[in-house]
Amino acid sequence: MGPVRGTKPARMLTLGRMDKTSPRPVPASIDATVALLAQAHYLADRSLGTVLYLALKMGRPIFLEGEAGVGKTEIAKVLSATLGRRLIRLQCYEGLDIAAAVYEWNYAAQMIAIRVAEAEGGHDRARLERDVFSERFLIKRPLLQALTPDPAGPPVLLIDEIDRTDEAFEAFLLEVLGDFQITIPEMGTVKAVHPPVVVITSNRTREVHDALKRRCLYHWVGYPSAERELAIVRTKLPGVGKKLSEQVVAFVQALRKQDLFKSPGVAETLDWAGALSELDVVALDPATVSDTLGVLLKYQDDIARLEGSKVKELLDEVKSELRAAE
Repeated sequence: MGPVRGTKPARMLTLGRMDKTSPRPVPASIDATVALLAQAHYLADRSLGTVLYLALKMGRPIFLEGEAGVGKTEIAKVLSATLGRRLIRLQCYEGLDIAAAVYEWNYAAQMIAIRVAEAEGGHDRARLERDVFSERFLIKRPLLQALTPDPAGPPVLLIDEIDRTDEAFEAFLLEVLGDFQITIPEMGTVKAVHPPVVVITSNRTREVHDALKRRCLYHWVGYPSAERELAIVRTKLPGVGKKLSEQVVAFVQALRKQDLFKSPGVAETLDWAGALSELDVVALDPATVSDTLGVLLKYQDDIARLEGSKVKELLDEVKSELRAAE
């Protein structure tokens, strides 16, 4: 005898344990939001601070779009750390379905419960159905976890790389983001008592449907200016020398102006600066740059474009500009 699914009318549910603990308050201003991010060494510009402040105050999801490696995912991690909230991450991929993203039933445990009830002579079908389709047999995945009350306050829900999923999954998200609720046919509708802080990221490998974007506040996370990227390197990697950090940032900025398949992001800048520091490099030279290009660039065609004299040419331009700026 397998689990029997009922057709009971939908009802509003609250899963998990309720708690009266007050969450840490959200920032009271744009400047306070920027300062909050800085506490976790995330150097945001005012436009990003404004969108984050509004999203937190209005209870709206924030949609962050931009190239890979510019710090979109890190924003959710920083919000979780600075607000003292739990971080729940849904990593998107092609073929992502409800069972992996929302919930599924523990069928093995349900079958055991049914067999035990049969062995004990239990024949109350309605009661058995209520039991096997109760919360104790429910396996909560990230989206459902985000709607469950948390003692530390509403969690930060990171829906990472939404552009990797398909339109069918986007359509399902509309209910979640519109009303912060999920319908489970066997139980009813689960609605968040306090909506989570939702951060959605996209690398723009495809266009996300307008209906999903309309439920969010939008922000494009671009490559930082040279000044801000240098500040990021010095904040994240204080052990890297002044001269090296300036040359690294200037060289990466120059690389982004080249015709590359994939320009290096801030993550690659930090990786490269850290790698050069590990090699005890104090200043860039053509040989060192050529030998470590694999830290910066991830496609062979891009690396091939810089082979030969191109690295020396770029490096000479960078050093000349740095000398002129002194």
